[in-house]
Amino acid sequence: MAWLYLLLAGLLEVGWAYGMQASDGFTEWLPSLITIVLLIISFMLFARAMRSIEIGTAYAIFTGIGTVGTVIVGIVRGEPADLLKLLFIAMLIGGIVGLKVISSKEETTKKPQAELAAQEGTE
Repeated sequence: MAWLYLLLAGLLEVGWAYGMQASDGFTEWLPSLITIVLLIISFMLFARAMRSIEIGTAYAIFTGIGTVGTVIVGIVRGEPADLLKLLFIAMLIGGIVGLKVISSKEETTKKPQAELAAQEGTE
């Protein structure tokens, strides 16, 4: 469930990043309100994900999802997309996937060790 929270938090980061632009420096009240609500929900989900996911991994993935998502939305909205930009987006996605993969492996190796330590403590 923590990974779902992290994914949603990252996606909401895309929303509040664009909301900040739409708020025109927080001078437009409706975009400002939407931005603040998205930001609060995003950080609440991020904090909840960090209960189970190491902070370094969680933060890198959170900001990576936000960065990639924001760049993709920008391209869809008409920002230029050259080959280098797409290459670096692919590298970011590879990094996010890689962190998820190694994090999952660490979790599976830590659980048996933690269970063994708990059993030794009860004997």
